[in-house]
Amino acid sequence: MSQDGSGVELNTSLGYLLKEAASALRTAMEAVLRPLGMTITHYSCLELLAQRPGLSNSELARGAFVTRQAMNVLLQSLERDGSVSRPEAPPSGRVLPTRLTPLGRRRLATASAAVKAVEDRMRSQLHADDEERFRLFLTFCVESLGQA
Repeated sequence: MSQDGSGVELNTSLGYLLKEAASALRTAMEAVLRPLGMTITHYSCLELLAQRPGLSNSELARGAFVTRQAMNVLLQSLERDGSVSRPEAPPSGRVLPTRLTPLGRRRLATASAAVKAVEDRMRSQLHADDEERFRLFLTFCVESLGQA
């Protein structure tokens, strides 16, 4: 808290604790993805495509919380390494739908197992009913801030 008492008390700030948890999760995910040659954005892109094949660059960028430009650079790299495929020309309009290749699916399977282990470790001290309530509370926070 600031000296005049008007600041946020970090010891009791939910926002600060959420940021600390997000930072710890990011660090743990980076540690397991780096040996696989992936970043969190790389993994997120592959996971989004596995769950929703054919997403556009803009949709992938929104889902991975990056700019369209950053996603375009990543997609070009993933296309070069054979993890994704996009048509030469848009089937309609300007959108190039992206799909995982068999190599992309294999790479995702390995990365997903590593990320699942991180999430399991993160949840290790929560009971199932606590986890469900925690998910609900986080959803309330997101909705209250207008991001849902």
